[in-house]
Amino acid sequence: MKHCFGRLKFLYIPPESPNDAVAQLVRRAEQANSAFIRGDMNAWFELVSPIADDFTLMQPFGGAPSRGFDRGSAHLEQLARYFRNGEATLELVETYASSDMVVLVMIERQHGEVGGLPDQDWSLRVTQVYRRGGDDWQLVHRHADPLVRNMGLERTAALAGL
Repeated sequence: MKHCFGRLKFLYIPPESPNDAVAQLVRRAEQANSAFIRGDMNAWFELVSPIADDFTLMQPFGGAPSRGFDRGSAHLEQLARYFRNGEATLELVETYASSDMVVLVMIERQHGEVGGLPDQDWSLRVTQVYRRGGDDWQLVHRHADPLVRNMGLERTAALAGL
């Protein structure tokens, strides 16, 4: 079955075996998400690596997309202090794959302590894009937003600043 993603066409590849690349990326994404929301950044970084040098991130807090990723221990320690004591599950919405690219469309169902706030729901709609790099898949893009629940036109317009 073929799907269109913008102008690119991808062949849908359902996971057929535990060794399938898409299934492995889904498992890694689920494990990485769980590690991240509980503040275990060393485990998270190992699971998401390799992150491509041209990685882009559209954070759930909004703002301009960031480029690249700071792999330094100080940055990972800062993230570990910001995200604490969470739990997560992954809801896979769709996968798209070609020989050199995989796209995962997911909902990360999670809760935890973020930025010093008490434990609360931090579920996100997420799209992650991977590009084949040698024998592995590099994470090249992540887009996450907190719009898991329908907000309606007026609330969305207020957030958009209209």
